Amino acid sequence: MKRLFAAAVFLAPVAAHAIDGISLDLGKGDRHTSLARVGVHWNYELVQFAPHDVHPYIEVSVARWHTEQSGIYDTAITPVFRYARSPREGLYAEGAVGLHIVSGTHLQDNVSLSTRFQFGDHIGVGVRRGHYDVGLRLQHLSNAGLRNPNPGVNFVQLRLGYELH
Repeated sequence: MKRLFAAAVFLAPVAAHAIDGISLDLGKGDRHTSLARVGVHWNYELVQFAPHDVHPYIEVSVARWHTEQSGIYDTAITPVFRYARSPREGLYAEGAVGLHIVSGTHLQDNVSLSTRFQFGDHIGVGVRRGHYDVGLRLQHLSNAGLRNPNPGVNFVQLRLGYELH
């Protein structure tokens, strides 16, 4: 465990230097849920995708969901595929499926998620101008039927991003 901690401390400055962008998402969900999320991402342009207008990136985020009865924390890693004529300017559309771990499963009196492990998929549109990025996402989280009941939760999110490079 000490070695793992030492490796994390050693690699943290390297990882921080490699971050390509940061983001803040604010969202409203069904089941009387809202969220605030902060994320970082790394552009993954080493692989050529066809068509060449697809620009993938990896997003790592931490969110807090606010419900009528509790606060739930959500940690996620999500590969995102963005379609845009230019990775630096203009309109884009994106889609993703990621892995989420939530701190709790109780959303309200009669609704609980069956597992702390959730899949999160989203579709989104937005515009990028220079370093700034503004987007709108529709996100669905559920356990993909691994265990029932599987009520899931849906969010509409406003995403504000800033590219560091």
